[in-house]
Amino acid sequence: MRRPLPLVAFALAAAVVTPIVVAQGGSAPGAPDKSRVTAGTYAADPGHTMVVWEVDHFGFSKYSGIFGDVAGTLVIDPANPAAAKVDVTIPVAKVTTASAGLTGHLLRAGKDGGKPDFFGAAPADAKFVSTAVVLDDDGDEAKVTGNLTLNGVTRPVTLDVDFHGAGTNPFNKKETVGFQAEATIKRSDFGISYGIPAVSDEVELEIHAAFEKQ
Repeated sequence: MRRPLPLVAFALAAAVVTPIVVAQGGSAPGAPDKSRVTAGTYAADPGHTMVVWEVDHFGFSKYSGIFGDVAGTLVIDPANPAAAKVDVTIPVAKVTTASAGLTGHLLRAGKDGGKPDFFGAAPADAKFVSTAVVLDDDGDEAKVTGNLTLNGVTRPVTLDVDFHGAGTNPFNKKETVGFQAEATIKRSDFGISYGIPAVSDEVELEIHAAFEKQ
């Protein structure tokens, strides 16, 4: 699975994790061990959950941005992982890019009261609610199908999800589980067609999610 993390996010993660690794003699609190996952309701950790989106710009390069501050829940039971439920909300208004000009364009109102090029000045939150979970034979990968609501439009989307790790966060003592996921959507399906085909219709999504037990 392709995992290109933005440099800033990587640097921040390294700054946080390094003291923990040193204190524990090189062992991270989380590990890819499914036996560590316990049944219950988990809440998204907004500081460590992000949706990275990527488009092709003019056929010259890829360009990425981030949605952060994700909120929501994961309900899971290791005895029946296929019954897991995910319900998350993504604040589109907090979209971040490396360019202030581009971020401003994404959130710019339409000219003379018309339709905005992208999300507009006061975009509604995006939302993903799962409807089905199908695991592979090993139980550490899954296809999670659900309804994605973006820009006022709801479409079915399937995420390819990998279990990343589980354990106890040493700072707040909460049981935590983490996942990585990928999906590809067409932004035109959600009413965002500005710049196609110079800027690709297809948007690649890469999700890094941590959930803390409540």
